[in-house]
Amino acid sequence: MDNNLPEIASPTRTRAIMETYGLTFKKSLGQNFLTDINVLKKIVAAAEVSEADDVIEIGPGIGALTEQLAKSAHQVLALEIDDRLLPVLKETLAPYPNVEVIHQDILKANLKELIAEHFDGQHRLKIVANLPYYITTPIIMHLLATELAFDQIVVMMQKEVANRLAAQPGSKDYGSLSIGVQYEMDCQVAFIVPKTVFVPQPKVDSAIISLTKKKAKEYQPQDERFFHQLVRGAFMHRRKSLWNNLQGLYGKQAEVKEKLSQALAQVEIEPSVRAERLTIADFVRLADCLLATGVKVK
Repeated sequence: MDNNLPEIASPTRTRAIMETYGLTFKKSLGQNFLTDINVLKKIVAAAEVSEADDVIEIGPGIGALTEQLAKSAHQVLALEIDDRLLPVLKETLAPYPNVEVIHQDILKANLKELIAEHFDGQHRLKIVANLPYYITTPIIMHLLATELAFDQIVVMMQKEVANRLAAQPGSKDYGSLSIGVQYEMDCQVAFIVPKTVFVPQPKVDSAIISLTKKKAKEYQPQDERFFHQLVRGAFMHRRKSLWNNLQGLYGKQAEVKEKLSQALAQVEIEPSVRAERLTIADFVRLADCLLATGVKVK
């Protein structure tokens, strides 16, 4: 292996790898390879990766980001779903003994088992990845649902989705996804990545988003499942009032309407307001109040 080769992300090396292996980009897997080393280094910096960190990467592609992570991290475990890329990664990442690549779908992987098998448990755990656009939201929600002790999640995604994750009440991007993520994590957009640094070039810009697990949840509903059902139902039709969406969720019977009116009055929320105006605290208070009245999803 020639260690004097240009870095994987350089345009010349990327082209050479593609030609050597006869690779084509799979649209079905949302494959876009980054060819700007400075952007990759900024991603690693945003995640504050150091020797104190074990890192899981999702979808390493040909290893451009993996290479930069390997230079800073204690250990890198990369999960790649496209088996065509496994021999490529074996070659491109050969100089880095602290990298292991496995053929695995993140949505089907047992992360707890993988972490126990591949890491020593003595280092902080981080996820750093360039996520495929078509499956970004399911991956994020899957990671949050695992309840594993990730110190930080730093991922690239479509700029529009990143804005939704970080959106604040009252903005057009604020919705059930914003609340679902911000309920668990501190969330911020680190920087924007222009579409011009990818091969092939996507139609939209990307963004790097940083998610850090909250040390303690600011608000704790009595029933988390009920709370999340309420949030999703409240945003079911964005143009409709909270009142109309609540009826869609719980029903229009006179008894139900009476309970909804009482609950809204008790938490001092106007029925005519739209869900995008409510904070996480508002939804937690409303969920607890509705639960107390015996309201159930129809």
